[in-house]
Amino acid sequence: MEEKAINQRLYSLDALRGFDMVWIMGAEEIFHSLARITGSPFWVGLANQFTHPDWNGFHVYDLIFPLFLFLAGVATPFSVGRELEKGKTRSQLLGRVVKRGLILVILGVIYNNGLQIRTLDHIRFGSVLGRIGLAYMFANIIYLYTTRNITRYIWFGALLIGYWLLLCFNSAPMHPMGDLTMEGNFASYLDRNIIPGHLYLVIHDPEGLISLIPSIGTGLLGIMTGVLLRDVNLTQMQKIFRMVVTGIVFLIIAQIWNLVFPINKNLWTSSFVLHVGGLSLLLLSLFYYIIDVLGYKKWAFFFKVIGMNSILIYMSSRFINWDYSTRGFFQWLFQLVGDPWNLLFYALCYVLVKWVFLYFLYRKKVFLRV
Repeated sequence: MEEKAINQRLYSLDALRGFDMVWIMGAEEIFHSLARITGSPFWVGLANQFTHPDWNGFHVYDLIFPLFLFLAGVATPFSVGRELEKGKTRSQLLGRVVKRGLILVILGVIYNNGLQIRTLDHIRFGSVLGRIGLAYMFANIIYLYTTRNITRYIWFGALLIGYWLLLCFNSAPMHPMGDLTMEGNFASYLDRNIIPGHLYLVIHDPEGLISLIPSIGTGLLGIMTGVLLRDVNLTQMQKIFRMVVTGIVFLIIAQIWNLVFPINKNLWTSSFVLHVGGLSLLLLSLFYYIIDVLGYKKWAFFFKVIGMNSILIYMSSRFINWDYSTRGFFQWLFQLVGDPWNLLFYALCYVLVKWVFLYFLYRKKVFLRV
């Protein structure tokens, strides 16, 4: 039974990906609306967790992006690894991996700029999808050309420590060595001189080129977790135990490292990689235990529908007016409810309209594969 499960797509993987994406779909607005309606310190504090810190620090909302990248890595041994076992050559799979990575980069540029002709200085090349595509691509290349996990551990450590040393012993001109401010850090300085077009924050881009280095580590951590989940020599509970212990250890190390290399999503610092990596491992172990071990799947169907078409729903916001659709179907309800609670009902209906769209595609077996 364990071997059969090893070769199947993990239900928990799609469910957790959907749980991750539901906040991008607009579910975070539920907490923001409750904060505005009630003014309660509890809801205001919770809503604040669904914003990004200005620079250093961590909010729950910061987990969404790296968790998606981590899960993309987890899927690798179940897809690329299985193809290797079937006899596909590394060069064949390398072409597929590079193609997928570049397609995501192109989709990211489209997401940022739309389908229109712009001058170079008005184009932003850094993007969430581009970061996922490139980090996925390089992490997969490491996976393809390393046969032992110990080598991948070395790669993981080298990426994080190397990035730390790069920023620790360098800085932008006229700034002290090791400066980690937005203006003075070395990664943003290099991005300003390397990346064409414009940066998201003029002098800094959170999806810049140099901070790609540690994000490869996030994807690689996902890959090593996927290898663990496919290990036929371990029981399901042993796998969960290892994920939980590793996750806790990562969280502890991240807090220690945070003292000298702050947890910072903008720079994707090495401490940030360990922090979100630890949380990702704990979340996956929880979903895996409840769904794939205990077999409680029905509750997760809502999230699976989203997880099966995550790239499509992300891109849709650039081509579908979801606000118009939501008001078209439910304006009568918002009028009946009235101020201020119509804010909450709008947030709920906004997510519902998107989910029904994805459910229709799910039933028709229409999925955007990259």
